[in-house]
Amino acid sequence: MQLGLIGLGKMGGNMRERLRRAGHEVVGFDRNPEVSDVKTLPALVAALAAPRVVWVMVPAGAPTRDTVSKLAGVLERGDLVIDGGNSRFTDDIEHAKMLSAKGIGYLDCGVSGGIWGLENGYGLMVGGPKKWVSKAMPIFDALCPEGPRDEGFVHAGDIGAGHYTKMVHNGIEYGLMAAYAEGYELLVAKDIVKDVPGAFKAWSRGTVVRSWLLDLMVKALEENPTLDGVSDYTVDSGEGRWTVEEAIAMGVPMPVISASLFARFASRQEVSPQMQAVAALRGQFGGHQVMSIAEGEALRRGEVAPHPTAVRKAADKPLTPGKGKAAEVKAAAAKGRRAAAAGPSSGTGSTK
Repeated sequence: MQLGLIGLGKMGGNMRERLRRAGHEVVGFDRNPEVSDVKTLPALVAALAAPRVVWVMVPAGAPTRDTVSKLAGVLERGDLVIDGGNSRFTDDIEHAKMLSAKGIGYLDCGVSGGIWGLENGYGLMVGGPKKWVSKAMPIFDALCPEGPRDEGFVHAGDIGAGHYTKMVHNGIEYGLMAAYAEGYELLVAKDIVKDVPGAFKAWSRGTVVRSWLLDLMVKALEENPTLDGVSDYTVDSGEGRWTVEEAIAMGVPMPVISASLFARFASRQEVSPQMQAVAALRGQFGGHQVMSIAEGEALRRGEVAPHPTAVRKAADKPLTPGKGKAAEVKAAAAKGRRAAAAGPSSGTGSTK
C-alpha cells in the first residue's frame, strides 16, 4: 500500500522504516531535505496514486493545523488524512470539518511506542468513521506490535476519540513514572538499603509492579546507578495538563495524575513562592524561625547556617544571655528534631 508521511523526526522516521520493512511504499516529506524523499508537499501528493492516504506526524498545535490546511488545498475528494501526532482532541473536530467540506476523509490516531517502536511496534488508538479505518487498516497492522490486533490497536470511537484515549494514556504514564520515582527516592534515603538498582531489577519479573516503564527504569539505573548529573528539571508535553483539565470538566476525581503533573511544575522552581508563603505564615502564627534563602540552602546541604536571620516579633524573647547565635541555632535545631519525632502539631507548639 502507498502512504505519504509528513514529518520524519524520531518517531516519523522510524515509522517510515517499519512500514517499508513490511512491504509498503512510503513517500516521506520533511522540512529537513537530508531525510525527505520529495522537496515539497505538492510533490508528495503528486507521487501518490489516488485515492491517497497521507499520515501527518508533526508537532501538535499550529504545525499540525497548518499542515492539514495545506493538505486540504492539494488533496482530492476520496483521499484520506491521518493525524498521528499528539493533537488535542478538540483540534480533530475542526480538522475533520475542514477536510469533509472537500470530500476528504480524516482519522485521528494516538501513537505510543516512542523510539522503541521501530523494533517493538506501536500502540495505536484511532478515532473516526469505520470506512476510513478499514481503508487504512493495512498501515495500522504494519505499525502495530506482533500478536493479536486488539492488544495493540483500538478503534476507540468517533473523531477525536483516538487522541482523547492517547491523552488519558499519557496522563496514566505521568502517574506511573511518579510512583516509581517516589519509591526510588525512599529506597535511596534509607540507610539499610544497599542496592537500590538491584531492588528495581528484582521487581521486573513476577511482581505486581512489573512493566515496561519499570524495565526502562532498570536500564537507566544500570547505566547510571545514582543518576549522577541528571537534572531534576522535568518538562511536560501537554497531554498531562489536558488530562487534568478534562477531569475537572467531567467532574472526575484524579488526585494521582494531578499530583504527578504538579510535581513536574515544582521541579522547575529554584525557589517556591508557595513554600515561602507557608514559612512566612509559620513565623506569623507561631513565632517560628523564618530563614533566608541562603540559610535554607545551607540546611539542605547539611550545614548549620552561620548567621541566622530569623524574623521575630517584637515580643519575642532575645537571645539567651551567655549564648552566641550559633548556639541558639543549634538549640533550635534540636528542638525541631524533637518536634518532628513527636508528630504533627496543632499549631500551638504542643505535640501532645
